[in-house]
Amino acid sequence: MKIVEATLRKVDIPLRDPFETSFLRMYAKKTTILELKDEDGTFGYGEFSAFNLPFYNEEFRDGGFDLLSELILPKIVGREIKHPDDMYDLIKSIRRNNMAKSAVNCALWDIYSKQQNEPLAKALGGTKSKVEVGVSIGVQKSPEQLVEVVRGYLNDGYKRIKCKIKPGKDYDYLAAVRAEFPTVQLMGDANSAYRPDDFELLKRLDPLNLIMIEQPLEPGDLLYHAKLQKQIKTPICLDESVTSLEDTDKMIELGSGKIINIKVSRVGGLSIAKKIQQRAMENGIKCWCGGMIDSGVARAENIAIATLPGYVLANDIAPSIRYYDRDIITPMVQMNRAFVDVPEEAGIGFDIDWTNMNEFTLETKKITADTEVTV
Repeated sequence: MKIVEATLRKVDIPLRDPFETSFLRMYAKKTTILELKDEDGTFGYGEFSAFNLPFYNEEFRDGGFDLLSELILPKIVGREIKHPDDMYDLIKSIRRNNMAKSAVNCALWDIYSKQQNEPLAKALGGTKSKVEVGVSIGVQKSPEQLVEVVRGYLNDGYKRIKCKIKPGKDYDYLAAVRAEFPTVQLMGDANSAYRPDDFELLKRLDPLNLIMIEQPLEPGDLLYHAKLQKQIKTPICLDESVTSLEDTDKMIELGSGKIINIKVSRVGGLSIAKKIQQRAMENGIKCWCGGMIDSGVARAENIAIATLPGYVLANDIAPSIRYYDRDIITPMVQMNRAFVDVPEEAGIGFDIDWTNMNEFTLETKKITADTEVTV
């Protein structure tokens, strides 16, 4: 394929309800949508999923927008690319910034699968017609309120419940849910809120029979996660600590955890996510697909990657209505009991809802083959 034009859009999608983690409270998903166009007029879409501020990792929307428009996309537009995997050689001089790279890789995969007249899931090697989904619940004001929120989602059909936790809002909250729902698939997500001095706090969670505790310690840490895993029976799931295939190998060697939450954007795209799940599966590490409170564009690509055989746990791919009254794709992602059906149409399987896209867009920038690299 030869990409002839790229369009970046800063998009603010209002959330139905505020979403709180250990580090921020969100009222809208402030995201960036990338549109690539090839010489045959085929369009592909990706999402730069970083938040507005660099809380989750070092990337943030304004910085990524500039990096993509001024440096990355001028290296992509106008070049012949045989396969989405090949794009990394074109931008190998750019360190990290995986979420920016992921937006490009996902848009290329969308075009590539459309060229093959295949659903994205099939083009990636997926084997499932539906993927199991769980729900992620932000930090609540009290254990009692959390119990009622969980009850509502269980009534909606969810089987796996993930609760955001942080020091002071952890054991009592999860214990209340476990007492009320003894058999529910329950996990805690710390978003790196704890430190090695908190090991005793984390050990308290063992009797709650959690299916995992996600990223308890600092982003990038593998050593102390390995030490913690030796001291607790609850499986540790790594998120921010695994950003590459090399990180996966280190995790396996050190014994830093037993599960990986593979976020496509965090690892640099669908191509890298596919390699990580293969390596993990070969070494007995379970995987599932996480999200970044994504718009429907990234959500569609998450559905596709979760069809790979190494994804064996329920994924954070809730239907669009979980977060948004109005999404930027049509139809919106729907839940079928505890599953989301995999689209059968070529590419990501959804159309852009241009009415919503245009309404939510704050800024647009086009990059063509004439755009110069600024660095």
